Amino acid sequence: MEKLTIQEEEAMQLVWRNNGGFIKELLDRMEGEKVPYTTLASTLAKLKTKGYVKTVRYANANRYEPQIAEEDYKKAFMNGFVHHYFRNSYKELVSFFAKEEKISADELDEILDMIKNERNK
Repeated sequence: MEKLTIQEEEAMQLVWRNNGGFIKELLDRMEGEKVPYTTLASTLAKLKTKGYVKTVRYANANRYEPQIAEEDYKKAFMNGFVHHYFRNSYKELVSFFAKEEKISADELDEILDMIKNERNK
């Protein structure tokens, strides 16, 4: 799965959040500063070429729908991220955030509890 640019990721987030939509609808639902219609159209066209979205034709307009689930993209992205930056070690990833004080001991305890609960299912 190809890594997306920041602009492409933002467009995909919009598509995932709204379960697809026409360009005008997606623009209307965009939070913050709106991008020009043509910019979003161009980005969605690139995403279609890359296989991330598909178009469904309605009269003379295309509705863009996700081809790849958000969860699948997150998994692929995180696996690549951990592989490239943390020598494929999730332990190093967590250690990094602990050293940078981005995660607390309480949060680590919560994560351990979640892991233990998943194993006991």
